[in-house]
Amino acid sequence: MTAQTMNVNAVVDHAKFKSFHVNIILWCLFIVLFDGYDLAINGVVLPLLMKEWGMTAVQAGMLASTALAGMMFGAMSFGMLADKIGRKKVILICVSLFSFFTFIGGFASNPTEFGILRFIAGLGIGGVLPNLVALTAEYAPQRLKSTLVTTMFSGYAVGGIMAALCGSWFAADYGWQIMFYIAGIPLLFVPLFWKFLPESLTFLVKAQKMDQARHFLKQVEPTAQVTANTQLVLSSDDQTQNASVKALFTENRVVGTLLFWVTFFMCLLMLYALGSWLPKLMMAAGYSLGSSLMFLMALNIGAVIGTVGGGVLADRFDFKPVLIGMLIVGVFSLVGLGFNSPQPVIYLLVSLAGASSIGSSILLYSYVAQYYPVAVRSTGIGWASAIGRTGAIVGPILIGYLLGLELPHKWNFIAVAVPGIIAAIAISFIRIKKVESKIEVKAAAISTN
Repeated sequence: MTAQTMNVNAVVDHAKFKSFHVNIILWCLFIVLFDGYDLAINGVVLPLLMKEWGMTAVQAGMLASTALAGMMFGAMSFGMLADKIGRKKVILICVSLFSFFTFIGGFASNPTEFGILRFIAGLGIGGVLPNLVALTAEYAPQRLKSTLVTTMFSGYAVGGIMAALCGSWFAADYGWQIMFYIAGIPLLFVPLFWKFLPESLTFLVKAQKMDQARHFLKQVEPTAQVTANTQLVLSSDDQTQNASVKALFTENRVVGTLLFWVTFFMCLLMLYALGSWLPKLMMAAGYSLGSSLMFLMALNIGAVIGTVGGGVLADRFDFKPVLIGMLIVGVFSLVGLGFNSPQPVIYLLVSLAGASSIGSSILLYSYVAQYYPVAVRSTGIGWASAIGRTGAIVGPILIGYLLGLELPHKWNFIAVAVPGIIAAIAISFIRIKKVESKIEVKAAAISTN
């Protein structure tokens, strides 16, 4: 008798886009939307909390960084845990964490309570992102991988738009607390996530859960000849790699891993400095709180365009030139915000800053997802994201310090632009080695022993 052997990764890479992929993207996008909302509310509530609790800008910046500190530990721990117990379980744990504890944050009566609750919520916020990226990338056909990952991740920016709109509609009448009550909505959807989200194929094959793996493989590619006797295997890299941090520095990945860490640090410093402080920065430049919240919405509208557009361009032209180009646009936009211009020009510059800073940070997740083998993908994304979170923690504190100095407002924007220059330089040195050619992958997709 002969046993049919099928390479799971190769089948997925060459599958046609279908409703199964749409299902994954939409559910992941919904989760990312509230993930982005949970972080964007910092920018909405900080001016209100400073007034209610009598905090300085530096104290408020440190308070905003508590969630970001939680994200750092969440990205580190949950990324590795998912490679061991499965992405789906970890995603459900993280959604429950960030949704519940953000909701409870609305009942905080002082900065200490608020900071503790935001730290715990941050564990879930940081832990869910690497796993959503890894799950989407794992099921996406190779030719559409960047487009699908960034489309899914555009929900992050949509969440920022939702936070700005909710802030402008409800915060004045119902207080800052209403922003946190809205964040509890995903808890109602946890049973649906359990029902409709698939588990990682790589995890199922490595765990020898072959019946489940065959079920999902048939949904990815209904024409594949998958039977009860079909032996499912992974690409050679995914069979041998283990989900440890050490694996990130093997197979000539030392330089690439470190460069990704530097890039994540700089991009997330820039992103969270803007996300946490843009309304306050614009108020320092002479705008009202209402107008400043509209600038926050413009930032996130630009982010949606930059995220989706960047993914399409990356699939066509490769990540490196697209990321470098986006960062350069971001640097010039941020510097331009430091000068007095007509309001339509300011809105345009803010949108470009959002498209480049948030768009490039999100596109970077897709870039690093393609750098590491599937077996260590969550670990690689998680650790890069975790290192980046140190930049996210520094960003709000740095801008809070600069606001406290009461320097000319253009220097605040120049300070946010500098990390973009460093990130562009780091990306220029990243090299991704193609292990297998397309012909070799296709040939390995299905073989008979």
